[in-house]
Amino acid sequence: MPNSNDPSSKKGRPTPKRKEAQSKRIVSSLAPASSKEEKKRAREQSRAARGAARIAYLRGDENALPLRDKGPARRYVRNLVDARKSIGEYFLPIIFVVLMLSIIPIPAVQFGGIALMYAVLLGAVVDGIFLSRKIKREVRNRFPDSPTKGLGLYGWLRSTQMRRLRTPHPQVKVGDSF
Repeated sequence: MPNSNDPSSKKGRPTPKRKEAQSKRIVSSLAPASSKEEKKRAREQSRAARGAARIAYLRGDENALPLRDKGPARRYVRNLVDARKSIGEYFLPIIFVVLMLSIIPIPAVQFGGIALMYAVLLGAVVDGIFLSRKIKREVRNRFPDSPTKGLGLYGWLRSTQMRRLRTPHPQVKVGDSF
């Protein structure tokens, strides 16, 4: 066996031509080569799976929920918030009205619109504070072992969303007891 450290030693075979070396290379791929039909079928299956997962999430299936929405305490908070009306859910439509009022070139109307916006914002914050306290108290009573950290903010943020845009969709109607 020739010494590899000796510059005058040979490897015992000729250097292959570039074409030969490239043709011997093995193409390593993580995914097997597939036809257009197989790729299309895989895309359609993936799309159907994502659609089914989204429908399950919107329906409120526990297995399809992300971590922030999982658990009986979170489900209870969602139901507690969805069973009542709050001023925060009207904030977005009121902002739209304020935007329309700001187009009118009368300063009193513009000022009134801005005052309305701030009044609703203040009302939503005050409502959120009371709602948060109520949520924590109710969760402590119903689920004594469950931590209440973050539940008040979770409920308040849900209460500021328009009812039709809440995800997962509301499971109870306004005024229902659960």
